[in-house]
Amino acid sequence: MLINKRKQVFRFSIILLCINQLTLSNVQAQIVWENPRLPINSFLSRQAQKGNINITDFILPMSRKEIAFNLSALKDSVHKLSAIEKQELSFYLQEYTEFNTNRIDSTLFFKKDPYGRWRAFSADENDFLVRIDPAVGLETIRGGGKSIMKMSGGLQLWGHMGKNISFQAFFTDITEYGNRIDTIRQFSNETGIVRFENVKKDSKLLSYSNLRGSVSYEFKNGSVSLGNDQLLWGYGENGRLVMSDKAPAYPFIRLDYQPLKWVKFHYAHTWLQSTIIDSARSYPKGNTIYGNDRELYVSKFMATHSLNFFPVKGLSLSIGESIIYSDKMDAGYLIPVMFFKAYDQITSRYKINTGSNGQFFLQASSRNHIKGLHLYSTLFIDEIRASEVFNRNKSRNQIGFNAGASITDLFLPYLTIGMEYTRINPFVYQNLIPAQTYTSQNYLMGDWIGQNADRTTAWLKYNPLPRLSTKIRLDYIRKGEDGTLEDQYYAEPQPGFLSSKVVEIQKQLLIEASYELINNLNIKGSYFKQGGIIRPNLQTSAVPNEVRFGVSYGF
Repeated sequence: MLINKRKQVFRFSIILLCINQLTLSNVQAQIVWENPRLPINSFLSRQAQKGNINITDFILPMSRKEIAFNLSALKDSVHKLSAIEKQELSFYLQEYTEFNTNRIDSTLFFKKDPYGRWRAFSADENDFLVRIDPAVGLETIRGGGKSIMKMSGGLQLWGHMGKNISFQAFFTDITEYGNRIDTIRQFSNETGIVRFENVKKDSKLLSYSNLRGSVSYEFKNGSVSLGNDQLLWGYGENGRLVMSDKAPAYPFIRLDYQPLKWVKFHYAHTWLQSTIIDSARSYPKGNTIYGNDRELYVSKFMATHSLNFFPVKGLSLSIGESIIYSDKMDAGYLIPVMFFKAYDQITSRYKINTGSNGQFFLQASSRNHIKGLHLYSTLFIDEIRASEVFNRNKSRNQIGFNAGASITDLFLPYLTIGMEYTRINPFVYQNLIPAQTYTSQNYLMGDWIGQNADRTTAWLKYNPLPRLSTKIRLDYIRKGEDGTLEDQYYAEPQPGFLSSKVVEIQKQLLIEASYELINNLNIKGSYFKQGGIIRPNLQTSAVPNEVRFGVSYGF
């Protein structure tokens, strides 16, 4: 096992060395990945919808450099912005100051930097920059039988070394205590967790961590990163078909390359958690403390790449491929331009029990071709028989798709109204090899509603004041029974969509308001009501009707 690990390290070293030698440049490196949940992402998304900027926000997280570039573009066309937008732009420009051409060398503790942004610690001198801030939060959840207090504590840091290297780290410990704590986070849009496994479990206490970090190298027209985070791909208001933030963070190698203005290549290789004990590799540890054996998990990996085209301003067309494989790392999937499915068929000798689990996906997005309107659609193909696609008895249309539209500045400036439909056919994300399902840590990598389900979402967003965001969202979800492996691989015709004996329905209403008081200090309150329960469990069997209020700094 030690030899295999050394081989893996050697492979990565060779890859990074080659990239370094082939792409040396004097471009200033600032590839620090920004949290997709920060309000700045919504601000930029809406500006792109109005045609003021171009962003590739279907691939997240975005870098601080891309964010700063677009803020600068808005600054140059400030006459297009409303009074509220101008104030928000000035506020966000305070945050992304490391790209200023007239940067001022400084070292400071617990005070404002030269640009008026409060910092816990900042050191900026020559080609070195590091900034450190606390990451703390307090939230209370009440209603529907729930009474929960949630506390978070940790820190975040990021910076640059020299002309090409950037680094970042984020860590928080999170504790929840009270009644009706959701300990499994399965059928909800909340990110899954890996709870601390104590000797004595307490149903009124839940502890877990949030960990992200990366080291990045920037070259001309691109970057490569080695990190631990969630990689998102695709559009969706309350879930993403291809890559979502449902599963906890995982290690990855990420490559982004844009050789031409109208095309961008994206690749990632990730290390997932199968949660399956590998009995063949596990071994006795020589004592009985906490059990007899040293347990090892079955190794699980995912590789994905996409070509993304921008033929005209506001239009993006994407085609991509992913594959989940297990047992041991395969160097073929470390080649970013490899055709994964073809490679898998050759190396597995066309045997289903020796192969891997592949997918294809496509997406189209149009912004501001009709004033203020964003149209988008994603198609996720898990398995399909192209020759039998319309033959009911022979077809295997294991696909998912969504289609959405939103329009901004409708009736009022800063008012956005949207609607989206998502459908996922039976057996999507499922596989006959347990270590190759479309999951990590037992959470879906794609849309959280899973197979044999659909969701209709409508929303309204409005900012009445600078940095005060309000939202109303309605969801109507239907879900049938999960199909069996026998039906998936042998049934002809395949079970139809929502054709199971039991179809559960869930209706949700979310009313939310958040205010960014100063940079990174957010106050948020929400009201959530739900009718119906899908996939109930002991912790959340009561119909939710809850109010949340919280304050956080740093995330």
